[in-house]
Amino acid sequence: MASHVVVIATDLRRATVNVTPGTYLSDVLDQACKKLGLSSDKYLLKHKQKQVDLSLPFRTSGLAAGAKLELVLRSNTPSAVQIALQIPQPEAKEIPGGRLIKKFPSDMTLWKVMRQFESGEASAGKNVNITARGYANTTSGSGQLYYETPVLNIMGREFSTFPEFQKTLFQLGHNSGNVLIRLGYKKTEQTLVEAMDMISSFFKDQDEDAKQGEAKAEAKTEAKEVHQPQQDQQDTSMADGVPEPAVPQEDPSQSNQPALSAAPVEQEAPRDNGASPSSTSQDSYQPVNVFLAPTGATPAAALVPASETDFIPTAAHAQLHQARLLESTRNKRLLSDKELEEKAAAQEARIASIKSILVRVRFPDNTSSEWQVSPSATGAFLYQAVRHVMADATQQFHLVLPGGKDIIKDDGGENHNLVKSYKLSGRVLVNLVWEDSVPAHVRKQPFLRANVARQGQAVKVPDLPAVDDAPEPGPTKEAAKLEDKKDKGDGTKIPKWFKLGKK
Repeated sequence: MASHVVVIATDLRRATVNVTPGTYLSDVLDQACKKLGLSSDKYLLKHKQKQVDLSLPFRTSGLAAGAKLELVLRSNTPSAVQIALQIPQPEAKEIPGGRLIKKFPSDMTLWKVMRQFESGEASAGKNVNITARGYANTTSGSGQLYYETPVLNIMGREFSTFPEFQKTLFQLGHNSGNVLIRLGYKKTEQTLVEAMDMISSFFKDQDEDAKQGEAKAEAKTEAKEVHQPQQDQQDTSMADGVPEPAVPQEDPSQSNQPALSAAPVEQEAPRDNGASPSSTSQDSYQPVNVFLAPTGATPAAALVPASETDFIPTAAHAQLHQARLLESTRNKRLLSDKELEEKAAAQEARIASIKSILVRVRFPDNTSSEWQVSPSATGAFLYQAVRHVMADATQQFHLVLPGGKDIIKDDGGENHNLVKSYKLSGRVLVNLVWEDSVPAHVRKQPFLRANVARQGQAVKVPDLPAVDDAPEPGPTKEAAKLEDKKDKGDGTKIPKWFKLGKK
């Protein structure tokens, strides 16, 4: 039974859309925006101030015939949608549960979702061929491979053509939550070579637009970085009135650097004088500090005397807790695209400003060593530095960041940079954990080599300054009342009924 709904735009224009029980609300949005001359990617539908689920058909949406739907702008920031891709047999035997699960932004197309599942990261390291499958047509006898197109079944709707693969998850009504996609294949009469040419030409424009946008953003960032020092120099010359010649001056910040940061500079100097690179790399593996294991069973920090008043919360603690509770109850808007870009730029600037980091590696026997690491160092450098001080460098281990969740990989690629990828900065503590293959007698032996252990020093606990948290003596409540009485006067007020005469 056919019916209709009325879609009202933000400028109060109306569009009537005919619907059937099987019409999906995402199609209603597309038809309404087409009639109103708007882009369906920028709008949502609401009914009685409640957002409508665009992935549902009209029959199960709960809307009545002739319902009035409001067309509202949606946020520019895409939300996350968790996709579970059901792999058909026999490929599903190699995948646990037969499903690949990953989160994608709602503005990603179905084609890109399939391409992401083909990659090693999304497919849990399995090689899954989805978009470039071919089959041999035995009837023709030519041995030519023909294209086998993927078929996506999403809540009863099938998508198998290239124009349909260009639709985003949001256009299909999936803006949040979990979505199950059943993958299938359909044999076509098109050769695999022709299909690959069509795919490259069909999706070429979109890839080029994305690359051009990234190139423009990088060029704008580089131009801003180059223009800023020139602008600062011009401002300085304008303030002085007469441009002065550039005089080399010594940076006071470099002269005040600690001795630890001067070590890498001294290591790079011999390379200019003809020293071999191997000697320089060996010197960079030398630890800056070596700390011995504690002699007692009780940690040194636990031996520091503490007062009972240190564990009693004060009024300031209660006020801070109340302020945090109040802040957590307030609604917070999502960041705009500009704010997200500024936040990302600030993060990149912070990473670029890091000159070096101090990494302390704690070994299983409670000894530890520190290395001054440059921003270009990777996980492979840190592993090699640890092997440089090990008594038995043939044993396997892995380095774990605080928290025990993130593991630093022994890889020299750019994706495993200590500063950019693992977000290390300042002073960082890393724990060394033995692999299961390491025998028990090796675990009991000293970890450090003898010549390195002789350089070790005991860990010193800093003396904390004594702070008196007792409140300052102030006026008591009785004294405060007496002062108030003096300010107001000692005389008593005369009631109105006792006064004589009329006003």
